[in-house]
Amino acid sequence: MAKSTIKMRAKEKGGVVTVKALMTHPMETGSRKDSKTGKLIPAHFIQEVVCEHGGSTVMTAMWSGGVSTNPYLSFKFSGASKGDELKLSWTDNQGGSDSMVGKIR
Repeated sequence: MAKSTIKMRAKEKGGVVTVKALMTHPMETGSRKDSKTGKLIPAHFIQEVVCEHGGSTVMTAMWSGGVSTNPYLSFKFSGASKGDELKLSWTDNQGGSDSMVGKIR
């Protein structure tokens, strides 16, 4: 099995869960040229990030090539408890994807 491209932490405090995630991805815009060949490097970026809790989507982010390499994402939501599971997943414009499941601390 391939190594996960997602690192995620989720902590609950006062009824609010804070999720922090780091995704390993090149995030190429399609506008940059290869310094050796002079040809454009093809666009390769995460298009959608989704976080689910208890079968419901709690966050969806639609991205483009304007997001930096190895993007970091942080968001908050309510309605979860310590020990609950979260699923974070992404898909990119070339058909790649990854997901991970973690527990709320």
